[in-house]
Amino acid sequence: MEKIVVLKGGFSPEREVSLVSGAEIAKELRVLGFEVCEIDPKEYLTSVSFVEALTMQEPSLVFNGLHGGSGENGEIQALLKLMNIPCTGSEYRACCITMDKYITKLIVAQEGIPVAKHILLRGNVLSDYGDPEDYAAFISTLGLPIIVKPNDAGSSVGISRVDSLEQVKDAALDALKYSSSVLLEEYIPGRELTVTVIDGKALPVVEIKPLSGWYDYNNKYTKGKTEYLAPAELDESVAKLIQLYAERIWKAVDLSGYARIDFRYDDHKAYFLEVNTLPGMTPLSLTPMAAKAAGMSFGQLLQTIINISLRNAGR
Repeated sequence: MEKIVVLKGGFSPEREVSLVSGAEIAKELRVLGFEVCEIDPKEYLTSVSFVEALTMQEPSLVFNGLHGGSGENGEIQALLKLMNIPCTGSEYRACCITMDKYITKLIVAQEGIPVAKHILLRGNVLSDYGDPEDYAAFISTLGLPIIVKPNDAGSSVGISRVDSLEQVKDAALDALKYSSSVLLEEYIPGRELTVTVIDGKALPVVEIKPLSGWYDYNNKYTKGKTEYLAPAELDESVAKLIQLYAERIWKAVDLSGYARIDFRYDDHKAYFLEVNTLPGMTPLSLTPMAAKAAGMSFGQLLQTIINISLRNAGR
């Protein structure tokens, strides 16, 4: 029987979501017949003790259920590479690149894929701006409303929709609690769409429809707050174009295993938003929904990810 270590929890602001994802993954892996050990990096006082715990388990594979922080920015992936332990998801280089939303947008734009207008705001800049009118140049470039988000966090933590000039600084300060830089982004009215890609092949497009407001943390993780359409009700040509965009982005940033790529669609054009190299696996998560729309159960999804990960590791 193969042993799989499921990493969950961790230190990032997305810890609570990761705990749920990890528990769901571990439960299903046991149903599939794997020997499973669940490890939360936060339970270890030092990196050395964490490494020792991993080594003692002698796993065939690590299923990475962490979200954000060192679990998603390439640090864990690089560590496991050095330890010669196969891991689910992308390699450390792709994780490092895509964790930075600004850098990813630059790469995607060079592929000819539409991206929303954006400005990167570093923390030290805020100390130079005391008057709301100082932000007028941002508004003239991006318009209103704008989206303010941490440049390297996920799960909608620290994200705000700003409708007036006076709100920009407070929203940026809130985002800086989770990152050293903030992305100011043009708000694209329209539909929220996402595409899961497995081994370079896009699954059906999923549409996210909050019943009120927009897709913030509350609507994302509170059952009954958001409606999901899997597959999304789109013209076939539009759906295929968005899937093609996702597959091109996959190649451009050298993803592997599985990932989720988010878009906004204004009924004329699809705009890339961001890449999630470790999509959630909670009961409300989008990747299992996309897999189901493609005729794949949760267990089959996990088994597919495991098979791809072991193949990529030469096992």
